[in-house]
Amino acid sequence: MGRLDEIVVDCVAPERLVRFWALLVGGSPVDRSADWSYLDPPGGQPRLAFQAVEEGKESRKNRLHLDIEVDDIVAVRDELVRRGAAAVGTVRSDDQGAFQVMLDPEGNEFCLVR
Repeated sequence: MGRLDEIVVDCVAPERLVRFWALLVGGSPVDRSADWSYLDPPGGQPRLAFQAVEEGKESRKNRLHLDIEVDDIVAVRDELVRRGAAAVGTVRSDDQGAFQVMLDPEGNEFCLVR
């Protein structure tokens, strides 16, 4: 019936957030306008777009979040924190692998997974 075209994140500062996510998943940031930025990550991943909205995020918990696979959760976590992200708790592990809950610079939740 359809295919996933892009994932759009509502935010205050699209030009800032697109650069954070480009650092994390790759791709070149494009600022289409002051209200809309996007990037096309390599490897056929869906486009990530960032749309300016006036209202701020009202709660910490997202109803949808992205899992980003990385080779070294701790190293990537520490680098992202230096670039404005926040870690929520510590790395958790189970028989399926490990993950770290993170917040991007505007508080959008995502997980680093291995």
